[in-house]
Amino acid sequence: MTKTVQHIILLVLLVAVTITGCRKKLADLYYDADKTVQPSIEKFFTQMLDNDRVHPSYWNVRTFIALHTGVYTQLIGYLNYTTSYQQNAGYTQDRWNDFYRPGTAGDGGNGGIMAHYRLIESLYNSIEDDQQKANAAVFEMAARVVMYDQASQLVDCWGDIPFSEAGRVNTSGGSMLPGFEAASNVYNTILDGLKNAALYFSGATLSPAAHAAFTKQDILLNGQLGKWQRYANSLRLRLLMRLSYVDETRAKTEVLTIINNPDQFPLVDGASNYMPATTDVLQQPLANYVEDLHNALSEVFNYSAPDHLLNKAMKPANDPRIPVMFDKYGRTEGDQFIPNADYNGLPVSFNAEQQQVNLGRYAILDSATFLYNSKLPGIVITAPEVNFLKAEAWERWGGGDAKSAYETAIRQSIAFYYYLNSLNTITRMPLAQPSAAAIDNFIQDDQVSYTGTANELLAKIWLQKWVHFGFLQSVQAWAEYRRTKHPLLQFYPSTLPGYEWPPSRLVYPSSETSYNTNYITVKDKDVRTGRIFWDVK
Repeated sequence: MTKTVQHIILLVLLVAVTITGCRKKLADLYYDADKTVQPSIEKFFTQMLDNDRVHPSYWNVRTFIALHTGVYTQLIGYLNYTTSYQQNAGYTQDRWNDFYRPGTAGDGGNGGIMAHYRLIESLYNSIEDDQQKANAAVFEMAARVVMYDQASQLVDCWGDIPFSEAGRVNTSGGSMLPGFEAASNVYNTILDGLKNAALYFSGATLSPAAHAAFTKQDILLNGQLGKWQRYANSLRLRLLMRLSYVDETRAKTEVLTIINNPDQFPLVDGASNYMPATTDVLQQPLANYVEDLHNALSEVFNYSAPDHLLNKAMKPANDPRIPVMFDKYGRTEGDQFIPNADYNGLPVSFNAEQQQVNLGRYAILDSATFLYNSKLPGIVITAPEVNFLKAEAWERWGGGDAKSAYETAIRQSIAFYYYLNSLNTITRMPLAQPSAAAIDNFIQDDQVSYTGTANELLAKIWLQKWVHFGFLQSVQAWAEYRRTKHPLLQFYPSTLPGYEWPPSRLVYPSSETSYNTNYITVKDKDVRTGRIFWDVK
C-alpha cells in the first residue's frame, strides 16, 4: 500500500470522527490482528459488524430502548414519570455518534458504521489490481448493505440526516461538514443500492482464497452469499412497505415484483424449513460474551410486563408465547414470597407511585429468555417480519395468499421466541414448544383469526407484527407504529409542559445543532412533533 493511500485512509478516518465533533485515538482498532501496519478491509468489515447497537447490549437497552423506543411503543415496562416522554439528549447523542464514528463498548457502542464504511470504500477504490479488486468487492458490497440498514434506522428516528457527504473529503483534500440530505432521498439511494447489492450477491463468484477470507471475517452470515442476497432483498421489502402510504405506486409495483418472484428475489422468509438460528439474520454474541440484560432492565424498573402487550394483545387469545416472554412474578410479605396466580401486565393507567408500590403484583419479562440470557442474539431481520410484510402487501394489493403468509408469520414468531428461550440452559431448562393443537387454537381465536373487513385484517397483521418485534426490535416497532397507527395504544399523559405525549421523531443532537453549520437547513423541521416523510396516515 502506498503512502498516498495510507494518508487518504487516515484523512477519511479523521473526517468520519470529526462529523460529530468528537476526536479519539483509533489507530489500535484498525490494524490487522498480527500487528502489522497495513490497514485491512477485512478487519474493518468485521469491526463494522461487531455493533452493540445491533446486539442487545447493556448500553443500548438501558439508554436507548428502555428510555426511548421501548417506551414510545409500550413494548417495555416503564414508570409514568413526568420525564417519560422527554428525550435524553446525552443518550440519543450516543446513538447518533455510534452510526457516524467508531468507539469502544465502554463508550456505549463500537459500531461506527459510516466511518468504517468510508474506510472500506476508500481502500477498495484505491486497489489497482483487477483480481485483488474483484476479491475485495464482496467486503465492500456487504459493508454497504450493513451501512444502508443502519442509515435507514437513523432516518426513521430523525428524518433528514448527513448521508452522501458524511465521512468524505472535499476536492482540496480537507475535511468538510456534511450537509443534511432529505430523508426521502436517502431512502431512494438505499433502495437502489440494495437492489444492486442483491443482484451482485446473486451472481458473485469468489476465488477460494477470497471466499475463505470472507467466511472468516463475516461474523454475521458466515460468508453465505445467498443469505446476503436474502438480507438485501428483505431489507428492501421492509423499506418499500415503510413508504407505501406516501408513494404507493412505487411500493406496490416493486413489492409485488419481489414477493411474487421468489426465485429471482429470495427473501428471509423461511419458505422451505424455518429454523431461527439458520434462517433469520441474527448477530450472535461472541464466544466470550457473558453479560445479560437484568441490570439494564431493572435499574429504572423496565422489567415489568407491558399493559397493552400482555393484557390486551396476548392474554385474551391465550397466546402460547406468554410463558417464554413473561414470568408471573410475585411479592414478598415478611419472609414469605407470594407468587402471582396469573400473568398480568402493569397498568399503564397508574401513576408512577402506584406502579412502583405494586410492581410485585404484576408479571415481569421472563428471566430465562430475557433477563439472564447472555446468549441473546442481535436481531437484524427475521422470517416472521418478512411474512407479515408479505401478508400486508397481498391484503392491500392482491396477487398472493395473505392469510397463509399471516398464519405462517405467527407460527414462526412462536418458534422464534421458544428459540430465544432455548438458548439459556443455565437459569432454567428451556420450555417445551407448544403443541400443534395449542398453536392451531391460538390462530383460530377470534382475536387472531384471519377474518373480518380489509381494515380489520390489516389491523391484525400490524398487531401481530408489533407483538413479534417486542422490545428487542422496538426501533422497527416504533417506525411501524407511526406508519400504521396500530396498535391503538393509550398513554398516560405527562404533566411536563411540552412533553405530555411521546414524540413522533427525535430531535437532533447537540453535535449537529452546535457545530454543523448545515444544521440551518433543517432547523425549522427540528421539533419533536415533526413527522418522518413516510408518516402520513
